[in-house]
Amino acid sequence: MTVRRIFTVVGAALAGTVNATDDAVPPADPREVRALLTDVGLIRAGAFEAEVPQALRRFQARAGLVVDGFAGPRTVQALTRSAREARHLRSLGMAA
Repeated sequence: MTVRRIFTVVGAALAGTVNATDDAVPPADPREVRALLTDVGLIRAGAFEAEVPQALRRFQARAGLVVDGFAGPRTVQALTRSAREARHLRSLGMAA
């Protein structure tokens, strides 16, 4: 495959990703969402499955997102950023 063909394929894939609607995005891995919610302190590690949508709603409200209890792309992006910040604060010995 030529370099030009590779760039064409990669460009098309990126364009599809950038232009995709929320409906076209596959759902987030529930285990990852649970781990992120644990990192930000909204649920404990052994929480029941029914607690996840409630925790997602709390996070969405706090982050100024649409409150639907669904881990869509915007929610996962914000949750990932918040979890990364919480882990960083803990690594510095600060409460998250």
